[in-house]
Amino acid sequence: MDSDFSHQPVLVDEVVELLAPVPEGLLVDGTVGGGGHAAAVLASHPHLSVLGLDRDPVAVAAASARLAPFGPRATVIRARFDHLADAVADAGVTALSGVLLDLGVSSPQLDRAERGFSYRHDAPLDMRMDPDDPRTAADLANQLPEAELARLFAANGEGRFARRLARAVVAARPLRTTGQLADVVRDALPAAVRRHGGHPARRVFQALRIAVNDELQVLADTLPRAVDLLRPGGRLVVIAYHSGEDRLVKAALAEAVTGGCQCPPGLPCVCGAVPAGRLVFRGARRPSPAEVAANRRSESARLRALEWVAPGTGER
Repeated sequence: MDSDFSHQPVLVDEVVELLAPVPEGLLVDGTVGGGGHAAAVLASHPHLSVLGLDRDPVAVAAASARLAPFGPRATVIRARFDHLADAVADAGVTALSGVLLDLGVSSPQLDRAERGFSYRHDAPLDMRMDPDDPRTAADLANQLPEAELARLFAANGEGRFARRLARAVVAARPLRTTGQLADVVRDALPAAVRRHGGHPARRVFQALRIAVNDELQVLADTLPRAVDLLRPGGRLVVIAYHSGEDRLVKAALAEAVTGGCQCPPGLPCVCGAVPAGRLVFRGARRPSPAEVAANRRSESARLRALEWVAPGTGER
């Protein structure tokens, strides 16, 4: 299998810095990709080993090759990151020093026309991160009811034109290639809209990709499991690129920090909530202007981090 999966990791210095204080042990890189973040962590932190997960077999091959020089400190397996608890149990580990999730689609997936992720290349309308998954983007574009397509598009920023785009997609069926879909979207939007905000098909492609790979549900299922697996002082570090992802991350971190407390802010907790985490910093960190200039795909990145603490000693 071709293991050429060159990918420039985003916010890599920040990730390495955030993982410096964690206790000795295992870090799960749930989206190991080409192994860029994992290699940087292993090179900088001899007290950590890495278990890398990825659903994409090309990424697994690439990361395995890149991390091979680290010997037994690095293991890469093919698995979706919502299966991290099983992967950790299989590794014989009961608690983690850290979990890293770099969400979204990778540059190699976008740049390889045959994967069908990009509106810039004409190719089969696929978009599966795991090529063994049964459902492709073509299946969704050709089979979903118009109302469901409109809901998907609206959830990804096409509020004003979601219904219009959904009608156009249904009218153009069957759609088989990325080029066909991009043309349908472009022709369905007013000329004034097409001239602003990047490629007119960007949000539609994003919506289908997220749905094909069930990205938001997988993330929602994973975050609380990741928090539960951390040892005291362990950290969860997440890089999100899409507002829907970032909302889920913020909510999961707030749940851990407050223990789910429902009491009014500023008043003593009387609901019995038990905080088990603290935010490493408030808000989200962003790439520097220099990093964005060097890697335009980093521009939308948002990094958040949580540290696990003894239950009852976190923040409200």
